[in-house]
Amino acid sequence: MESNWYAVYVRSRHEFKVHNALLAKGIESFLPVVERLRQWKDRKKLIPFPLFPGYLFVKLPDDKVYFLHVLKINGVVKILGDSSGYQPVAEDQIVSIYKMVNSKLAIDEHPYLKEGQKVKIVTGPLSGVQGILQRKGGEQYVVVSIDILQKGVAVKVNIQSIEPVI
Repeated sequence: MESNWYAVYVRSRHEFKVHNALLAKGIESFLPVVERLRQWKDRKKLIPFPLFPGYLFVKLPDDKVYFLHVLKINGVVKILGDSSGYQPVAEDQIVSIYKMVNSKLAIDEHPYLKEGQKVKIVTGPLSGVQGILQRKGGEQYVVVSIDILQKGVAVKVNIQSIEPVI
């Protein structure tokens, strides 16, 4: 049976709890996490934060029983979709976000972009990542957008390391 990735909306600050509960039930889950430096009076520490607060991704077969297992988990609000049903997230978007998170480069959430030139990174640790080229303050960024969330992630790139996608 074919499996697809789906975006799951969860209660505020329940991303890690839901992710662990999904894994405990044997459901493949992806929670993109970035580390941010937090400072207290006496110390500084890198703290993991969800890249998309309130959202994570699950890979499910196209069978309503699996969707019910996810929806019954404490903290899950809904699986994103439209009036025709649950809407899968493109596999290439998940793979690109996974590569960006695991590269340990500085990445941040970015406003969703619908128009722009689609590019592919061809060198370095992010080789193969596809996104939209954006220029900001003389710097170039590749933005990967998650359509169903209407959110994106941007990473600064060297213009020589990208090529247009045809």
